[in-house]
Amino acid sequence: MKLPVISGFEMIKLLGKLGFRQLDQTGSHVIMFREDERGKFRPVVPLSRELAIGTMLSIIKQAGLNRDEFLEIYYGKKYIK
Repeated sequence: MKLPVISGFEMIKLLGKLGFRQLDQTGSHVIMFREDERGKFRPVVPLSRELAIGTMLSIIKQAGLNRDEFLEIYYGKKYIK
């Protein structure tokens, strides 16, 4: 399944639901933060209207997730591989 086209604001909201909190903002980039048993994660999210696919994949990786985990979280129970 393809990644959805979402904005930076939607990505920040989604990361917030996963326990990330806003650590800092520099210009148009927001730094999120979460620490758990796997380590510390600091994804940087640009505040753009549409995130490019490569940018989304980078944010997903920085958040300690993989593509399938992200899709499961985004679509919920509707997601089917």
